Amino acid sequence: MTMTRGTVTGLDGVLDDMRELAAALPPTDGVAVFNEVYLAVTEEVVHRLDSGAFPDRPAAAELDVLFADRYLNAVHREPGRRPPACWRPLIQMRGHPAVRPLQFALAGINAHIGHDLALALVDTCRALDAEPCALEGDFQRVGRLLVALEERIREELMPGPDLLDVADPLTHLLGSWTLEAARGAAWAAFRALWALRELPDLAEEFTDRVDASVGMVNRCLLTPLG
Repeated sequence: MTMTRGTVTGLDGVLDDMRELAAALPPTDGVAVFNEVYLAVTEEVVHRLDSGAFPDRPAAAELDVLFADRYLNAVHREPGRRPPACWRPLIQMRGHPAVRPLQFALAGINAHIGHDLALALVDTCRALDAEPCALEGDFQRVGRLLVALEERIREELMPGPDLLDVADPLTHLLGSWTLEAARGAAWAAFRALWALRELPDLAEEFTDRVDASVGMVNRCLLTPLG
């Protein structure tokens, strides 16, 4: 399914876009599974922004919008325009009956954290004329929220009564990926891209390599398991 996207502004526009996407897709669609997760994260971030949990609310909001835009632009792509390599496995496999909901959710998180986050951090630094150190606090605050959410996702979407069933191949597949590792790689990629900001050719090559690597991990995460 190819969906185009109009122009949205601010966090309210991001939330509206995610809710419209949720309403348009069947719940078993792989993109819908991740979208439900991401919508819950964004609603919680907005709640914490409004309650003063982020010392610099404008900077945190800017990062959240630029971050979400990369996901939304990947799924609301124009006809003939390929999404980033990190998103292609999820978009291609979104209707496969042998891929489980937990796989879809974690593949979406991996694409968004492993690729989109580093680029959104760079975009935010440029938009705010800030240095990377200015965003580290917000990066850690959102990261703690994501870790808690990942734990809930695994509990809710892991099939079967025994979450540690060693006979289930899903246990082995998902044991090879952690959110903490993806976040650490994203922060390192962001710092590298910021250091390369005056060398656009090298920055583009590095970005392409990160994109391809995250896409390869997602192909593994989305292995059909029956």
